[in-house]
Amino acid sequence: MEQLGREYARLCAAAGAAPQEAVLRRLRGPGGGRLDLAAQSLSLPTCSALGRLLPGAAPFAALALGDCGLSEEGVRLLLNGLCTNTTVKSLDMKGNNLRTMGAEALGKLLRQNKSIRSLTLEWNSLGMWAEGFSFFCQGLRANNFLQRLDLRNNQINHQGAGELAMALTQNTSLQELDLRWNNIGLLGGRALLNCLHSNKTLKRLELAGNNVPGDILKAVETCARSPALSASEQALDHNQDREAILSEAQNQVNILSKEVLSLKDEKNKQFMDFVDTVDKQKEERARSEKMSAARVSQLQEALDEQYSIMNSLKTKLQMTEAALALSEQKVRTLGELLNAMKQEQNSVAECHFRELQQQKQEGADREGRLLHDLSAASEKNLLLRNQVDELERKCKVQQDQLFQLKQDLTNTTAELKLRAVEAEERLEMEKRRFKQSLEDMESLRVKEVDRVAQQMEASERSMHDRIQRLEAIRISLDEELSQVKVAALTERGRAEEELIKVRSQARLEEQQRLEHLEEKLRLMTESRDEAQNCCLKQKEMVAEAQAKAKQLSLYADGLKRRLEELQQDLDRKEEEKVTELNKMKVELQEQIGHLEAERTAQDGLREKIAALERQLKALSSNHREALLDKEGEISLLTEKLRMKEAEISRMREEEAQRASFLQNAIMAYVQGSPLGTHSSRK
Repeated sequence: MEQLGREYARLCAAAGAAPQEAVLRRLRGPGGGRLDLAAQSLSLPTCSALGRLLPGAAPFAALALGDCGLSEEGVRLLLNGLCTNTTVKSLDMKGNNLRTMGAEALGKLLRQNKSIRSLTLEWNSLGMWAEGFSFFCQGLRANNFLQRLDLRNNQINHQGAGELAMALTQNTSLQELDLRWNNIGLLGGRALLNCLHSNKTLKRLELAGNNVPGDILKAVETCARSPALSASEQALDHNQDREAILSEAQNQVNILSKEVLSLKDEKNKQFMDFVDTVDKQKEERARSEKMSAARVSQLQEALDEQYSIMNSLKTKLQMTEAALALSEQKVRTLGELLNAMKQEQNSVAECHFRELQQQKQEGADREGRLLHDLSAASEKNLLLRNQVDELERKCKVQQDQLFQLKQDLTNTTAELKLRAVEAEERLEMEKRRFKQSLEDMESLRVKEVDRVAQQMEASERSMHDRIQRLEAIRISLDEELSQVKVAALTERGRAEEELIKVRSQARLEEQQRLEHLEEKLRLMTESRDEAQNCCLKQKEMVAEAQAKAKQLSLYADGLKRRLEELQQDLDRKEEEKVTELNKMKVELQEQIGHLEAERTAQDGLREKIAALERQLKALSSNHREALLDKEGEISLLTEKLRMKEAEISRMREEEAQRASFLQNAIMAYVQGSPLGTHSSRK
């Protein structure tokens, strides 16, 4: 059996389908010479794989495929595999709703298979399809190995019974045939009775619940038990007929009760299986919701981290802007120092013309360097601002993408929850409806049993009354017989005729009651079929929900991978930002060092520079306070950024104006200052 399980898994993998776990466990189990796959809902790939495993010698002698919900194609694949099997002796395919293709496949199996001895086809619909049942009967006619055939509850009518009778006339191996609870009727019963005269092997034929008259049923049973008896030997007296009728009616009541109980047990079992399936689906949905919540929390944490990174970048940007403002302030102070120095040179210009000319040349050179440094710093500041704007734009786009992904995930979770609520509501409705149907069926069964019991008691009392009356008539006839033999013979003949009429009337009444009970049983069978169809629909809906849940999980995995890619891109961009900021910091530090070196070169202006530095410290402290205030106003960040851009543009205009003023002042000083003033001042 282990080898069979491996072969089944290999064939499923070759067909690109996953093997069914329940079937795999049954194949790998010990089995004891029997493979039980009943109530397993075999899929088409599984039927194809089993059909390829069954030809030849299989490691089991009995195969149970009852209540498997097999499709027409699945039945064909399985039975084609069994056609050349040499070890399976018993085949059970009850409750599979076989149709035309299934009946044709069964006929082919009976023609070709030489090992099957017992075939159970209970609770199928073979009789509804005349063409398919004809193929089945042809296969039975050609088969000489089958010994037991069960065709209960297959809706076989009198035409199907005629086909079956023609097959039995040529079959030489069948010993037991069960046709209970069909619709054979009077014509079908006569056809089967006639075929028994030519069939010498059939030992047991069951025809209860088929609307067959009692005399034909009795004759069929007697012929089946002893085909060589004559018609005279089959007749019984009226007491034996009465006992047989009463016992048969009681047996039918017991059978109906057992059938109703079995139907109820089967319905309860199916309902419990359905409830277990729904509970498993609820657990799977709860697990998926937990996983979704965990993923949402992870995404929220990643979003918070990105938000903190953006805040740190904004803080660094503000610090960089403060450093740039500080450098611009230093440049302005140097310009003011230059203006002050020019005023001092004007006061002593007349005394130091030559030295002033030399100092003028040095001041022009220094001023050129300062202007060059100022233009370079302005260009770098502009470049840095453009880079910061680009980084802020990219961060905003990524934040929008993350928000959109989070919104999509929230919508998906809400949709899943809504579908789960709808599935639970449908389940509750199905539970209530199924419970109500069970209660109705139970009440109907109780009422029917009570009514049948009452009818049986009434019929028994009427029969006793009639028997007593007949006994009185017989006694009177015996008394008259002692007086007049001719009159006694006449009276005795009349009494026998009345007895025959009473017996025929009793049989007709019993037959009507049996027909009524069979109609009730047929209605209950139809209700059971409807409940089975409803359960199959619920299973299909559950399978669709599982497929949708798998699709949503795949979509969530794709979103997760997309978030990971975005996180990697963001990390890479963060590294690039850090590198650029480090480079800018180094360049700014170099510029600040150069400016400080020039500041230290001015030995005579140290005190003024110290005062200016104190002022710069005060301004920087004020600027830090303003930055702290801005950090508290994160919710209004976009508006403040626009205000900051306007302020930066205004500062750029002021800087340009100051630079132009400084250039004009220097040019005016160079053109109008006397020589030698600065030399005498020194």
